[in-house]
Amino acid sequence: MKVRLASNLQSDSIVDGDGIRTVIWFQGCKHHCKECQNPETWRFDGGMEVDIDDIKEQMKKLKYQTGITMSGGDPFFQPEAATEIAQFAHSIGLNVWTYTGFTFEEIMADNDAKMKLLKNTDILVDGRFEIAKKSLACKFRGSTNQRIIDVQKSLEEGNIVKLYED
Repeated sequence: MKVRLASNLQSDSIVDGDGIRTVIWFQGCKHHCKECQNPETWRFDGGMEVDIDDIKEQMKKLKYQTGITMSGGDPFFQPEAATEIAQFAHSIGLNVWTYTGFTFEEIMADNDAKMKLLKNTDILVDGRFEIAKKSLACKFRGSTNQRIIDVQKSLEEGNIVKLYED
């Protein structure tokens, strides 16, 4: 299976989730948030096409990483590929954070492919970036409307469980 990425994997990030992480930058996004930090990731024909097996090989070689973070663009526009990557990450002991412009509620109301990705995500940072709600005080997100959600607890309890409260 192939996936379209905006760039090569970026290891040793400490700003894209808890711990030391490797970030996978997905290409393609329809949200087009005003003043997005990554507008170059919007085009669905941009970036580069990569074989998922190559990503897995790179992930096997990671050292000292707590987990992976899937961002972009928006991984939920390539849910099958992102799910395969998330499942592999879990199989080698890495946790998975996923950033998306969709809300948790929008994903829950959507199709099976997006739900499968959600179920394979540990922490979801949801919601479109809103410039009017931008705050440098936000931990791991750009605007106060975005939430950091413990997906597994939320699915278990049937309501949104935030990892961090403001």
